[in-house]
Amino acid sequence: MRVLFCFAALLLTACASSSGVMSIGKDIYMVSRQAATGFFGSGTLKAEALQEATQYCEKLGQSFQLVSTQEARPPYLLGNVPKAEIQFTCINPTPTPPG
Repeated sequence: MRVLFCFAALLLTACASSSGVMSIGKDIYMVSRQAATGFFGSGTLKAEALQEATQYCEKLGQSFQLVSTQEARPPYLLGNVPKAEIQFTCINPTPTPPG
């Protein structure tokens, strides 16, 4: 019984959805992450969204620059679940001067 409970708890905390990278304006993108339940920390969601955005910019050969962040606030009930949204832009890396 204890094993079943631990497995169920693991499934509930591991279920998070991502919007993927979405363009929301000229050179501005958004990524959001949302947990399925209130048993998931929004800090983890934010870190995952930042990582996804950084990887997106790296694929373009550019650098990630954060524009803004937004997170859902507790209490997590009645449809209010942990969420994290970031808005970002990808910029050309600054060339390093020789020498």
